[in-house]
This record gives sequence, C-alpha cells and structure tokens, in this order.
Amino acid sequence: MPTNIEIKALVHDMTRLKAQVTAISDTAGEHIPQEDIFFHSPHGRLKLRILAPDRGQLIYYDRPDQTGPKQSDYFITNTAEPETLTDVLSRTYGIRGIVRKIRWLYWIGDTRIHLDQVEGLGPFLEFEVVLADGQTIQDGQAIAAELMTLLNIADSDLIDGAYIDLLEQQ
Repeated sequence: MPTNIEIKALVHDMTRLKAQVTAISDTAGEHIPQEDIFFHSPHGRLKLRILAPDRGQLIYYDRPDQTGPKQSDYFITNTAEPETLTDVLSRTYGIRGIVRKIRWLYWIGDTRIHLDQVEGLGPFLEFEVVLADGQTIQDGQAIAAELMTLLNIADSDLIDGAYIDLLEQQ
C-alpha cells in the first residue's frame, strides 16, 4: 500500500502563502476544482473524487486523527464513470457527506502541496510527502517539518482530521 506523510493546516493569509509556495515550487500551480463524496466505511476513509463528468478517483486512506506530520496509507483507482460509481457506493455504504473545494496543486520535490479553498470552511494547506522506496516514516516527517518551518506554519494551525470531519462538527 502506498504511504505518504501528511499535514493539514488552517491558512490565515492565502495570498501570502500562495506567493511563498509559488516561489519555492518545482511546478506552476495547477487549478483543480474537486468534489469529494465520502462514504461510510468501517475502516479508514473512502471517498470518490469527481474531477469531471467522465473522470474521477476512488480513494481509500487510513491515517490517525492527530496534528502534525502523520502517516497515511492509501489506494487510488481511476474511473471514467464517477456517476455510476457514486450510485453503487451510495447504495452499498451510504453517503457520509460531500466536500467541495478549489485546489491549487504544487510540487516541491516529491511533496504535493495543496492550497485548498473549501466550501463552508475556508482556506487550508496540505502537504503530502510521497515516500519513495527506502525512505522511512521519519524521513517523511522531517521533510514535512522542514516545509512547515520554511512556510511559517504554526503548530497551533494544524488540523487533526479531514475536511469532512470539520464540516460535520459545524
């Protein structure tokens, strides 16, 4: 199962942060509207990310709900029929909730940087440090900690759960 190290944080000044990330990124930011449909799951989280009427990703992931850099194990399967898959999964598991967001995706080395504007919640930042063969969890945590320092991400801004959890708490 692929593994990455993640953090999620509340953003206070998206304009400043976007400029900082753009300055150090290996890529130009990619603008990606997303709708994530979360399904009830006995273990981990299961969501269908709809990117277009004919393009989606079924994503299962399991990670602890804790602040700070944390291990996330995941599977991603692409689909050309997200509407049909939504129907099957909603009948099987039931829909837990829907998260709509505008994402700006950047890459710094093997780390995905997400700047998200989440409907109903506001602006957030995510790091996903993709672990290569031979890299340890500690290596990934060190990379995430270094990026947090570089981008002035305070521990007090870290979020322990998923966007769906925050929406359910409202």
